[in-house]
Amino acid sequence: MVEVLREDGLFEREGIAYVATHVDGARLDKLGAALGGLARAGLACLARRPAIVHVHCASNASFLRKSLVLLMARLGGARTVCHLHGGGFRRYALVEAGPLLRRWIRHTLEASSRVIALSPGWAAMVRDCAPRARVEVLPNPVRLAAAGAQGERGRILFLGRIEPAKGVDELLQACARHPALRLVLGGAGDLDWARRRAAELGIAGRVELPGWLDARARDAELARAWLFCLPSHVEGLPMAMLEAMAAGVPVVATRVGGIPEALADGLLGLLVPPRDAEALADAIGRLLADETLHARLACAARAAIERHYSAGVVCARLATLYAHLANEKAKL
Repeated sequence: MVEVLREDGLFEREGIAYVATHVDGARLDKLGAALGGLARAGLACLARRPAIVHVHCASNASFLRKSLVLLMARLGGARTVCHLHGGGFRRYALVEAGPLLRRWIRHTLEASSRVIALSPGWAAMVRDCAPRARVEVLPNPVRLAAAGAQGERGRILFLGRIEPAKGVDELLQACARHPALRLVLGGAGDLDWARRRAAELGIAGRVELPGWLDARARDAELARAWLFCLPSHVEGLPMAMLEAMAAGVPVVATRVGGIPEALADGLLGLLVPPRDAEALADAIGRLLADETLHARLACAARAAIERHYSAGVVCARLATLYAHLANEKAKL
């Protein structure tokens, strides 16, 4: 998401300095990135005193790191934006957190000048955690790719972490019911488990596991895809789904997180319950049997992305928010 904002020119137009506090890799690499990032953020907040500090956070360690950045920003007199991502935040904040952590989560959200939620449903969840939080709804931005053809018939693309929580097992089961399908599971994770499960279902020869895909490889796979499936058990507003819609690839996904608000069932895509391999197989079967529906969903989804989720639209809304916060700061 940050790269999409950067590529659209938001950083240059708004004078944004970006500080990372996380890297993928071993624990020592993550610890070093966290400590170094927090040090740089603290120096920026307390010495340079920016007008606005905008953090992107998820759950667990991500939220704790960014809550410290927000605290330092408030001490430095900045207006603050807490931008929530990650499908597990509801469980983290309302179920897993103990009494002290819940109080800290609530304080962090309510002390922020604005909290950005990815969808109206997420905004309601934030208000459950922090009733006095000032919440703005802003979807993730996505690049508008050139709309391609209908892809290779029967080729299904999944992009995400290869694990049961992403619905990969249900997707493998659904593909086993349709001999004409070929499945591409793009992403890091437990690839050995996915290979074993595909073999158990008798579809190992129809499942590709290319591993993590960079932007060029992802775009190439989207160009070949006939259908994009994301049967996750929990989600926020997944970038991979938005990218598929932007590329004109029809989507079948689960009714979780912000997905139903972005992917209107029967109009922009098809929605199924999570953990339901039979319903997933039936939805895929509908598209196999109805080429008109397949084409209509692809066209409508891309148009929706252009209207509401394109990088230019989201960046303009962020710029407006920054201007409001700067005016608020000037009046203090």
